[in-house]
Amino acid sequence: MFKFITSRPLWVNILAGVILALAVFCLVILSLGWLTNHNDSKTVPPVLGKTLPQAEKILSDAGFTVEVQDSVFIDSLKPLQIVRQVPDEYEVVKSNRTVYLTVNRAIPPLVEMPNIVGYSLRSAELTLQNLGLKLGDTTFRPDFAKNSVLQQLYNGVDIQPGAKIRVGSKIDLVIGNGLGSSVAVPNLIGLTYAEAKTVLSDKGIGLGSVIISGGVTDTSGAFVYKQSPDRFDIDGSRKSIRPGQIIDVWLSVERPVVDSTGASNNGQLKDSLQEKEQQ
Repeated sequence: MFKFITSRPLWVNILAGVILALAVFCLVILSLGWLTNHNDSKTVPPVLGKTLPQAEKILSDAGFTVEVQDSVFIDSLKPLQIVRQVPDEYEVVKSNRTVYLTVNRAIPPLVEMPNIVGYSLRSAELTLQNLGLKLGDTTFRPDFAKNSVLQQLYNGVDIQPGAKIRVGSKIDLVIGNGLGSSVAVPNLIGLTYAEAKTVLSDKGIGLGSVIISGGVTDTSGAFVYKQSPDRFDIDGSRKSIRPGQIIDVWLSVERPVVDSTGASNNGQLKDSLQEKEQQ
């Protein structure tokens, strides 16, 4: 079988091998264009800003396959709008190439609400922006902490840190405006604990210590029979208080009797409760 090769001189075989190798090499080079569709190329049409159905139709009609590679959320763009394409628009590529698309999400993703109470207004705004949230309405309330966030609200309701919320949502803030002007000490005597808290909140005054007398099982329905500071000084003049300061209250199960000035006339009740406290 190999007699044909071995019967000839070595140099003849070497020469034949070189010629054969050159022939194979030339054949491969000449067939590369056919194997790789060298002359079959197309320009990628632009689809940025189109919706996903529109982009799929444009690319399919141009002879490309389409694959959604990623999604992002940009609230200024339409849902399913094309944000990025690879290869880029007007790039010349082989036919049947896959074009990878990044689309704008139809539903905003969820993020956790941060705790920005106590932040300055500027810091709170930056924190919201970094999470894709928007600053809504800002209202000011008398408080020592000027330009500090006192409350964070979503749809008019307090939103707790860690609560899930959609990107792009608006967060309303209540901001402290400083000490503000002094107001007369409100009369809390005879009010329920819940009513007293509402009065103090409306005036921007804080609730301090709550001292409970014996027999009180439900503080929300208990009555205020003593407060500190009182409404009047020893000389009978009205006391004033600044928003942000606090008032301490004493609670009992019985409603004290008050006169038109707000002073308690139920001396026996007050004395009895004070005796119990001392015991």
